[in-house]
Amino acid sequence: MTGTKDRILAAGAELFRQGGYSGTGVKQIVEKAGAPFGSLYHFFPGGKEQLGEEVVRTSGMAYIQLFDLFIAPAPDLLTGIETFFAAGVTTLLETDYVEGCPIATVALEVATTNEPLRKATADVFTAWIEAGTEKFAPFGLPRDAARTLTISLINSLEGAFVLARSMRSIEPMAVAGASVADTARRLLAELGVDGIRG
Repeated sequence: MTGTKDRILAAGAELFRQGGYSGTGVKQIVEKAGAPFGSLYHFFPGGKEQLGEEVVRTSGMAYIQLFDLFIAPAPDLLTGIETFFAAGVTTLLETDYVEGCPIATVALEVATTNEPLRKATADVFTAWIEAGTEKFAPFGLPRDAARTLTISLINSLEGAFVLARSMRSIEPMAVAGASVADTARRLLAELGVDGIRG
């Protein structure tokens, strides 16, 4: 059975994805987790800020696995990118445009107002960039090109979630995926490689 702390973290992640950090109260979190109110402060003595930081870090490490799921097993670079963005479309449709990325949602809110949370989001994005760089390299990309492509993917994906949720349309995700695929094609052409897993 899932422990109380894990349930609180999972509830926090879900509510932050849907309503943001500022729009989510601690009472909502413990109710969603089915936990006594005092348990939040037992596990997170720093209150909502400490919980927010831990949610960002644990969720961020979970999301990093998307590179293992969609990029690492792909037979070629473009297929991996297409699969990655197709999964974004699926998430939007299956959640009726409610769920996005809790990291980006929190980052937008706290970048200039809460240094511990800003640092947590920066650490997660840095880890994503490093992971993506490692997963793109086997397709024939040198490290600097793999890093550029990873940043392009993350920028496009996060921006697409914002627009798609606001517009209630998958069009931004489709356009973002096509744009990243174009970036990949350009890099492959410049480097003279085929983008097939080596």
